[in-house]
Amino acid sequence: MYQSHTNSFFVICPRVVFKFLTCVDTLWKILKLSVQMRQVFFKAIVMASCVGAPALAQETALRFPVSAYGTPGLIDMPTGEVFPDGNLQLSSSFHRGTQKYNLSFQISPRVFGAFRYSLINEYEVSGDTRYDRSFDIGYLVAKETSLRPSMVVALRDFGGTGVYGAEYVAATKHFIDERLSVTGGIGWGRLGSYGSFDNPLGMISDAFDTRGGGPSSITEVGRLETDQWFRGDAALFGGVAYQVNERLSFKLEYSSDAYETEAARTGFEHKTPINAALSYGFKNGAELSVYALHGSELGFMTSLPVNPQKPTYISGVEEAPPALMPRRTAAALSWEADNVQSKESALSTALKEQGIILEGVSIEGTTATVRIANGRYPAEAQALGRTARVLANHLPSNVTTFRLENTVNGMTTSRTTLRRSDLEDLEYDLDGSWRTFARAKIEDAPKTQASTVAGLYPKFNWRITPYLEPALFDPDNPARADFGVQIAASVTSARGLVFSGAIRQPLTGNLDESIRPSNSVLPHVRSDVTEYAKQSDLEIKHLTAEYFFRPGNNLFGRVTAGYLETMYGGVSGEFLWKPVNGPLALGAELNYAKQRDFDQLFGFQDYDIVTGHASAYYDFGGGYLGQVDVGRYLAGDYGATFSLDREFDNGFSVGAFFTLTDVSFDDFGEGSFDKGIRFNIPIDWLTGTATKGGYGTTIRPVQRDGGARLEVRNRLYNVVRRQQTNELEDRWGKFWR
Repeated sequence: MYQSHTNSFFVICPRVVFKFLTCVDTLWKILKLSVQMRQVFFKAIVMASCVGAPALAQETALRFPVSAYGTPGLIDMPTGEVFPDGNLQLSSSFHRGTQKYNLSFQISPRVFGAFRYSLINEYEVSGDTRYDRSFDIGYLVAKETSLRPSMVVALRDFGGTGVYGAEYVAATKHFIDERLSVTGGIGWGRLGSYGSFDNPLGMISDAFDTRGGGPSSITEVGRLETDQWFRGDAALFGGVAYQVNERLSFKLEYSSDAYETEAARTGFEHKTPINAALSYGFKNGAELSVYALHGSELGFMTSLPVNPQKPTYISGVEEAPPALMPRRTAAALSWEADNVQSKESALSTALKEQGIILEGVSIEGTTATVRIANGRYPAEAQALGRTARVLANHLPSNVTTFRLENTVNGMTTSRTTLRRSDLEDLEYDLDGSWRTFARAKIEDAPKTQASTVAGLYPKFNWRITPYLEPALFDPDNPARADFGVQIAASVTSARGLVFSGAIRQPLTGNLDESIRPSNSVLPHVRSDVTEYAKQSDLEIKHLTAEYFFRPGNNLFGRVTAGYLETMYGGVSGEFLWKPVNGPLALGAELNYAKQRDFDQLFGFQDYDIVTGHASAYYDFGGGYLGQVDVGRYLAGDYGATFSLDREFDNGFSVGAFFTLTDVSFDDFGEGSFDKGIRFNIPIDWLTGTATKGGYGTTIRPVQRDGGARLEVRNRLYNVVRRQQTNELEDRWGKFWR
């Protein structure tokens, strides 16, 4: 990220300012824009220059340039930079005939990825709108130093239709307290279409001299066209970006894109390779840009950065936890005097006030063991911290050790042992969080060591919530959605046995308006999804019985039966091996699934299948989670799904996946294979309140039948891992909250 510097450039270098403004005015003449537009732009720069020095002296950070493609760049041309690590960038750009909507994510300090959805009005061909989906990926080869520029190598629109297909190597260097950036690079594909020359990589191999033709039909879209990468003619591009003050910046570029597709399909005129933009930044990091494109078009861009590592309310807005009281308080003394039932009731009431359910308690000598269910806190460490303080305030002084058993759906997942004296010593310690974690002992809990409290079962929960169900990228209407009301309820009749269901009533929306039938040659296991919206009103989303259990050390089990999801009912069984302190987990799942009727009530169709997967999960550290699932999918195809997610300590996550099976690319159809990105935004990230849950969704460019997997609630890995060592450590800073 750029650093802030006080600068008096405009005060001490008026001659440089004059030359800079003269270049701007000359540029507009080259572009042959109207005199009025040129004067307006010129005056804006002059005014900004006058206030530039004092304004910049008070700024907190310099703006980060975002291109029309949503990636680090100037206007159309990329730069040799990457976004700040972990940043999510939302952006869009518009000019006559073309709209681009971009979602970019800095996957790691060196790697960024982007998904783009474009609308191209093909006036010169059919008069229709073309909807295009594309992915980008880039890698930071070198970081900028005092002598060396930063350098990025990237693929644009790889594995898509190739409308924006290009590859590039770009380098960027900053000057004048980083307010001025200068970029130069070489591009191939679209970025090698203007001012092109023979590919210099041809010196390595003749294969680089010829560029592949790209997909020849809709069934070939989505494949990785490696015969295009860095091949064919190349061209040079470059540009500058200058931040005038903390709000206003200017960009100028020489483009190596001839806009051949737009010229042929939309009537675009390419008059000059020079583009320019004026950008205004807002306090929240958003930016609005107006740009002149190739001497014939005016357009505008918008961008909004989202930093998952910085929630809306960094410290949270939950109620303060109870303070530790002296050991011989009235509450602690009453434990020795009252009967067992009243003791449990008092402790249960105190924990319930903190949003924690007491499921079991036992005291043996100086050790107290309690079994709890966290119903409120997204950070399990926060639930442990509050439980420990409640125990310290209610148990007699001779109890010196607390053993806290975490449970989910009645199944114990881990046991954390804390010493009472450590709590008393570290409550107000400046390094109390990490010292407490270092002294805690976290272990597996295959069997509970706490006696179940009286009257715990049955437990009943229910809620009424609104819902929004989107369906994206329909070629006839790229954004469809239904909005309505959902009622969900569950009954836990015994430990580990949960009956639950949810019904929905759509209130408004257009999911049922799609008129595009499935053309899949595979069994229609997913491609008939619009029929479920058309033929249903009141919908049973799921209605299941679930049983969770512990077969042994580091082993977890689940059996689910009923209406499992929107399109399927049946039976699902799963086993998971997950050591409490280890990064690796292994699982196996076997399902019998039968397709539900389109009305989403109680009937079934004829199609049924047995599916199953063997899974491997690995926590790489730093929030990176990898997963591989190998097995049989709903259409009867065999293959594997590869996933990588980045999860931040606050629960915000972004990930990507792809599936390859024995279904040929031609039989799969458009898209060639299943792939997509997914994200989850926790409620507490948005509101600061201690509330579980969040909004998550998966974005697939194309939903087809190949590589389709059954959607089963409460798969064990995500149920279990959040209460084990790695996750507890990541969010242990909440222990004293």
